[in-house]
Amino acid sequence: MSDVSKSPPPSAPPHAPEPAPPAPAASPPAAATPAAVHPPTKRRGGILITTGLLVLCAIGVGSQFVLRALSTVTTDDAYVNGHLTLAAPRVAGQVSKVYVDDNNRVRKGDLLFQLDKEPYQIQVDIAKAAVTSAQADLDTTLAQTRAIEGQARSLRFNLQHAIEDVDNQVALLHSKVATLKSEHATLDKAQGDYDRALPLLQSGGVSKDEIEQRKEALLVAQSKVEEALQGVYQIRVSLGLPATPEKGDDLTEVPPELDQTFSAVQQAKASLIQAVAQLNVTDSFDKTPTELIRDFLKRDPEGNIDRIYAKLLQEAPAVKQAQARLGQAQRQLDQANLNLRYCDIVAEIDGAITRRTINPGNNVIAGQSVMAVRSLTDIWVDANFKETQLGSLAIGQPVDLDVDMYGRRQTFKGRISGFTIGTGSTLALLPAENATGNFVKVVQRLPVRIDLIDYDPDKAPLFVGLSVTPRVHIKEQPTGENAGKILQPYLPSMTAPAAAMPVSTQPATQP
Repeated sequence: MSDVSKSPPPSAPPHAPEPAPPAPAASPPAAATPAAVHPPTKRRGGILITTGLLVLCAIGVGSQFVLRALSTVTTDDAYVNGHLTLAAPRVAGQVSKVYVDDNNRVRKGDLLFQLDKEPYQIQVDIAKAAVTSAQADLDTTLAQTRAIEGQARSLRFNLQHAIEDVDNQVALLHSKVATLKSEHATLDKAQGDYDRALPLLQSGGVSKDEIEQRKEALLVAQSKVEEALQGVYQIRVSLGLPATPEKGDDLTEVPPELDQTFSAVQQAKASLIQAVAQLNVTDSFDKTPTELIRDFLKRDPEGNIDRIYAKLLQEAPAVKQAQARLGQAQRQLDQANLNLRYCDIVAEIDGAITRRTINPGNNVIAGQSVMAVRSLTDIWVDANFKETQLGSLAIGQPVDLDVDMYGRRQTFKGRISGFTIGTGSTLALLPAENATGNFVKVVQRLPVRIDLIDYDPDKAPLFVGLSVTPRVHIKEQPTGENAGKILQPYLPSMTAPAAAMPVSTQPATQP
């Protein structure tokens, strides 16, 4: 039977494949061994371990997400903002050169563009000529005022001399009256000698010649008395007094203030007042000459007449007018130089150029915005948080900033620095009118300013308007200025006079 099974079947073709050997006889089933079931169990364990690890990772990530959600406040309504300084000419003119283009980086003081300077240079030359003319007028006025000063000095001495002359005349009057009295005494003696000798002539006690001599002496004495009396009359008349006193016979009687009221003194006083009036010195004519001089010397603590006149020279109306004209001409020159300098328009801040709208040859007017400088360093993030999130926020809280431009590759650090006083709807151009009856409650958003910390635009620049996702760490302690507060305190140092406010281009913010 085994032979038959080994021989090929007769009908098989010569090249047909050999048939498969017959299957071995079935053996009775054997008991299962551990080696037969090991591979499936191992695979199942690996799957369970992998699944467990994935579950653990999911739990870890979920717990981390939950912890982050509990310790941070975030919003997707945030963007980068920054200062924008408009570059505008302060004077009108034609653009001659433009040195920058959009996106060029500039530093404060860099030249942006120039206006044609020739018209303003001509104005400077005209103003210089006006200053020269005004200076010449001032020099002429000073010379004329010095002449008036010399005249006033001379008239002051004339007044003093007039007072002294009256005093001398009064003294001379007393001298003349004394001489008159002496001559009267001589006359009395001559009269007595003549009267005594005359009776002796009959008895021969005296000779006729002696009588004649005594008579001659008497006549001479009478002539001298008359001469002395006329001299007294002359002095009294020269002092404006009657020849003989109206009351009494004291020829030395004169008014007590004759040296102040005498006509020559009054004339000298009037001339002096007229002269010093041109030096802006006003005195009353009711003052006596002595009072006038005394008050004039009081203008200097030490009564130094030279310092008094030097001060009067500077305060003279004509000098002040000339100085005012010179000052006006100088201010016009300063304005002309300023306008000439304004032909060079420079950058007021560090940043990059944007919005350039001019080219050489364009005519511009004062205040026309022709380009802008966007700051690269003075930037911040405006985050619009929901009103339900604001209760956890305060100034000084740290913030992590994720910018869509950089994704997860770069996380910027920030700090809350302030809150806008008003929600976006109230600060809109057309705020909502809820009193009309169409009120629908909507969760409001309040802009919160976040300042960047250790921001370097050369390494990772931020551009205004980029979307930002801020994460405020509300569990961490606020730090820095005004930490933990909601409103910033009042700063008195910010108060300044209106004249001290800068007149250059004003910075604006991009909403």
